Amino acid sequence: MVVPTGSTRVAGVIGDPVRHSLSPALHNAAFAELGLDWTYLAFEVPVGRGADAVAAMRALGIEGLSVTMPHKDTVAAAVDELSPAAALLGAANCVRRDGDRLIGENTDGAGFLRSLRTQAGVDPAGLRTVVLGAGGAARAVIVALAAEGALVTVVNRSPDAAARAAALGGEAGGATAEALGGRSGSASVGGAEAARDADVVVNATPLGMTDSDPLPVDPALLSDSQIVVDLIYRPERTPLLEAAAEAGATTLNGVGMLLYQAAEQFTMWTGHDAPVDAMAAAVGLDLAGS
Repeated sequence: MVVPTGSTRVAGVIGDPVRHSLSPALHNAAFAELGLDWTYLAFEVPVGRGADAVAAMRALGIEGLSVTMPHKDTVAAAVDELSPAAALLGAANCVRRDGDRLIGENTDGAGFLRSLRTQAGVDPAGLRTVVLGAGGAARAVIVALAAEGALVTVVNRSPDAAARAAALGGEAGGATAEALGGRSGSASVGGAEAARDADVVVNATPLGMTDSDPLPVDPALLSDSQIVVDLIYRPERTPLLEAAAEAGATTLNGVGMLLYQAAEQFTMWTGHDAPVDAMAAAVGLDLAGS
């Protein structure tokens, strides 16, 4: 373990709440594996103070920030420039330095796609996918899937929010594909029954974080031909994943997406390839079993 000194470079995660975050374990394991003189901390930043955290990053020389709820939108507005993905989503989950400039990035979509490919062994192109939810994580997944040629149906209790999220994917996927350099897919609004014919079902809502939550989709719509992904990682096995497993579906929780979006950030900050196996081991994820 590297002992911090006066020259140690600092990165961290901001959120509210954030003390439960697995990100310090992921990044500090990566720094240790490569012997880098870096450390990664969790900073509890109250709601409405995301721009202040960006100003602190400038003042204190913090090298990189991961950004989680509820600061992704305010951080996007406070940086000097946004990547194409972050600009499209209007949300930044990462800030990196480019000289004196701070660049807002969004690695959520890339992390989700890498998890899907690595852990489930599938390419999104042409897949019929259903995304439950229309919040920040859902929008990142919708954009990423449509850009890679998937056929995305957005299901959300608010039709207006669903329409806005689907619009980001592009009705034909063309605008998104052009913006992000991907392949043409599509995104549209639909009902929960679309899950019956889906190849991949993604829960991007908070439903499942507590035992009293209702299931985000009727288990009768799930089958053994599907991949069911729940972006929640605490608890490790949500009621949705339990129901999907009973139906014979392949199941993934959100730890894989968390791992791979963190790996993208690590490389942006340090210039080194992320030691993914060491990072996975730090959070108890067995990639060999994926």
